[in-house]
Amino acid sequence: MAKIKLKQIGSPIRRPEAQKKILIGLGLGKMHRVVELEDTAEVRGAVRKLPHLVQVVEG
Repeated sequence: MAKIKLKQIGSPIRRPEAQKKILIGLGLGKMHRVVELEDTAEVRGAVRKLPHLVQVVEG
């Protein structure tokens, strides 16, 4: 299955608890951390909820 690379570009400080939990679920939580995950509908939905905190990295 295809992979997707995500980079955290925003701080979880002063964000709702639900957004913090989504970040942790994606394997993020600290600034500029990059993770590689399976490209599933669940991951894409989580990224859509946090466009101000997460960036899709190409390559």
